[in-house]
Amino acid sequence: MKRLQVLMLGASLEQNGGIATVEKLIIKYSSPQIEIQHINTHDEGSIAHRVIVFGKALATFFWKLLSQKIDIVHIQISEGGSIIRKAICCVIAFIFDKPVLMHTHGAEFPLTYAKLPQGVQQVLSKLFQRCQGFIALSESWQDYYVLNLGLNPKQVIVLPNPCELPTEIPDRKNQTQISLVFCGRVGQRKGTFDLIKAFANLPDHQRKCTRLIIAGDGEIEKAQQLAANLNLADQVTFLGWINSEKRDEILSQANVFILPSYNEGLPLAILEAMGWSLPIIATPVGGIPELVISNQNGLLVTPGNIQQLSSAMELLIGNEDLRLSLGITARKNVEPLDIRNYSIRLEDIYYSLSQFN
Repeated sequence: MKRLQVLMLGASLEQNGGIATVEKLIIKYSSPQIEIQHINTHDEGSIAHRVIVFGKALATFFWKLLSQKIDIVHIQISEGGSIIRKAICCVIAFIFDKPVLMHTHGAEFPLTYAKLPQGVQQVLSKLFQRCQGFIALSESWQDYYVLNLGLNPKQVIVLPNPCELPTEIPDRKNQTQISLVFCGRVGQRKGTFDLIKAFANLPDHQRKCTRLIIAGDGEIEKAQQLAANLNLADQVTFLGWINSEKRDEILSQANVFILPSYNEGLPLAILEAMGWSLPIIATPVGGIPELVISNQNGLLVTPGNIQQLSSAMELLIGNEDLRLSLGITARKNVEPLDIRNYSIRLEDIYYSLSQFN
């Protein structure tokens, strides 16, 4: 089997968020037969900084296509400006007659796409239809892209995000202090404010034996002010953005993971929590309901329904047997998504697309 040269275009590997995490996992666990070179097309910062980063990325992309034998161009795409940036990268790859694997992540891609002029939508659809492969994170996302972008169903590959599974799971029996954990960008889309309000609605006796930990960047000051207004300042801990080591430490000590989002792709945070054998409280948006099944490995609540969210929290805080059984099933359900299995599948995809080169 010949060695493949893959160019991956996507967010900076130093950036916070799930896309960078997936990129790093793919690179870390790629086999010796796959050489992946990463080109940073986006970084956080001012508009001028982002333009400079993308300009350098295009120059590097051109140079590598001119000077090296590249077999696959693997493009990570999100929402917003990412759609236009990656469309430009797509055109360049097609000029050099390289197979393109588009890898979609954006939870709000449909919102961005719907706002674009019809002519732009048609151009983007034509570009995406020319891609040799198109990765969607779930079957529901696959249906969206086929229906709205006119993709061939055979072109779209359902490949949920991967995760690194811990080898040892802590014993969580007979714990009197319960830890509820949220990991993600603090703000409205992820339901952080709903979570704080729902926590405030818990019965006093439960709230006194429970702590809510919120890890992530974003609108932290606004969330802290809300917690203070609800007299929760001593019971809600804000960690800001945390690295993978701190994340694993927090999840190992947690009892329940909560992510009450309004829009999602397939959040890596949920996969990581399931890997730590945690029951999940989440919303049935994006690819989540294909992974989180109510009363099997977690509980699903309606986005924005604070009473439902409070009730789900109250149920799991008060029922240790249910917490543990849901968590055990969560771990079993996520094992097929271990990065080692994912890497084998992605390698097969690379080789199947390389025939177009």
